[in-house]
Order: sequence, then structure tokens, then C-alpha cells
Amino acid sequence: MRRIQYHRYGGPDTMRLEDFVLPSPQVREVAVSVVAAAVNPIDWKVRRGELRMMTGRSFPRAMGSDFAGTVTAVGPGVTGLKPGDQVYGIAALKPSGAFAEAVIAPASHLALKPASLPFEQAAALATPAVMASAGLINRAHLQAGQRVFVNGATGGVGEAVVQLAHALGATVTGTSGPTSMQRARALGIDHIYDYTAADPADQKELQGAFDVVYDTNGFLPAKTAMRLLNKTGIYLDINATPAKFAHAAFARRHKIFFCKPDTRTLTAAADRAAAGDIRMSIGETVSLEGATDLIASLETGRKINGKGLILTSLSN
Repeated sequence: MRRIQYHRYGGPDTMRLEDFVLPSPQVREVAVSVVAAAVNPIDWKVRRGELRMMTGRSFPRAMGSDFAGTVTAVGPGVTGLKPGDQVYGIAALKPSGAFAEAVIAPASHLALKPASLPFEQAAALATPAVMASAGLINRAHLQAGQRVFVNGATGGVGEAVVQLAHALGATVTGTSGPTSMQRARALGIDHIYDYTAADPADQKELQGAFDVVYDTNGFLPAKTAMRLLNKTGIYLDINATPAKFAHAAFARRHKIFFCKPDTRTLTAAADRAAAGDIRMSIGETVSLEGATDLIASLETGRKINGKGLILTSLSN
């Protein structure tokens, strides 16, 4: 088998497409032949060593979190999945390994893929769907008729948040970069603001207006978020820093959380996607041979107006 891996923590130059031996799935693990994998910022953050306290120091290390494919084997204790099933989900953080021809993943991080949902859409959906559901449903308990402000509305997570909020009956205001304004409007956002132009909380009509403020790209100052909230609103934050943890310790409405995939959430997201409630934008697709160039370009800030996908079917 082949996969993208690295032999030390570092920058894009550490990535290599190399051969590896896929182990047998262990207790409650599943082996999956990967059809499509999606690139997320967490993938290069792990490779750079930003999470080394959790990922350790053993090498080589594999890359990639979100994927879709076909089950080839299941380990002891796995129920509900069998060889031949089409699935999607998220690799465990420490081993990672989705940027590959095959991957081992916990069964609890997988869900069956509806037949009508393409592999590409399923792979692009995984982390964004989990983060959207964890925030809007599990923490904010979003209700129909409420108002949501989404910072970074055209990023991967932002796109899923906007669409899930609409599906739940909320109205959505958001921010986007100047080159993505048209795509933001196509998502049906009621009011869209250019986040490079001004602090949205300086807009009088936005002050104290929202039941939920969801910062999906990590660049919204906590002070701004709190000014946008109404008296009972919730500030959702997925980009933890020491300063933000300190703020959240005193501002109880500031909720910091991480991606924790589970079969139930992934199944609900897949059903919504199959029904047309959520559709992820695909910006660029490459083979495994082109994966390192794509990852490096996204890491250095190139915008592709959608998710970057790696398709093993394009490989030689």
C-alpha cells in the first residue's frame, strides 16, 4: 500500500508518498480501502508537531483525517459493519493515515455512507459535519427562528454550519473574504460582511443580535464575539489558545470544543447530505501523487473555493 507520511515533524518538505504495510484491524477497528480523502488544517498542524503531546514521537507518521471508502476487514468486537460496506469518517488523531490507499480507523469514528451520497461529498463532509453538529445541536441547542452569526462562512466548517443552521430553521448572518462573497450569497446567507473590511461588532445592527456566534476560522476576537451575542447567546469556538481558555473560564457562554467523531453524529450528517440539506463545495481534486503539492499550497494560504480532495482512483 502507499500513503503520505513523514519521518520528522516539520514543514511541507517532510511529506513523502511511500509504501507501507497495512496492519490487521485490532479490537473495534476497521480496515477501509480509501476512495477519497479531504484535506483539513488539522492535518498539517499534526505534521508540524503542534499536537505532539498527543501524537508522540514515533516515526514514520501518516497524514490525513477525513475519508470515505469501502470496508475490507473488521476487527474483534465490531458490530454493524462488514466487508463491502461503503463508509465515511475520521481517522484517529494519533495514527491518522487517511491520505492513503487504505487506512485503519476506529469503528466508532465511522458511519455507513448512503448509496446516493458520492464518496467525494462524504469525505468532504466528515469533520465539518461533526463540528457543525457538536456546536449548533449539542452545545447551543439551536432552535427554529433563532439567529446565528458565522465567522468564516465559506470555509469547510463554516459551509456546514451555515447549511445545518438553515436546516434547523435559523437565520444566518456571516463573514467571508472578499473573493468568496458570491459563494457566501449562494449559500443563502441573509447578510454577509467582508471580514477584512471592519470589525462586524462595529455595525450597530449586529450588536447584541445573535443567539449563536460560531467562529469557524479562529480569527474572531473574543471581545467581538461577546458584543454580537444577545443576553442569553452562546459563543462557539473551535480554535483553542491559552488566552481563549482563560476567557472561557470566566465567560461561561464561551464554549471551546474539539472534533470528537461518533457514529450517531456522522450518520445524521450523512442522512442530511443525502437529502440535500448539506452539500460541500469541492475546490480541487488530485491523485495521491499530487497530494503533497496540494497540501503544501493550502498550508501556505492558497484559496481554492472549496475542499481539497485526494482521490486514490486517480492514482497510477
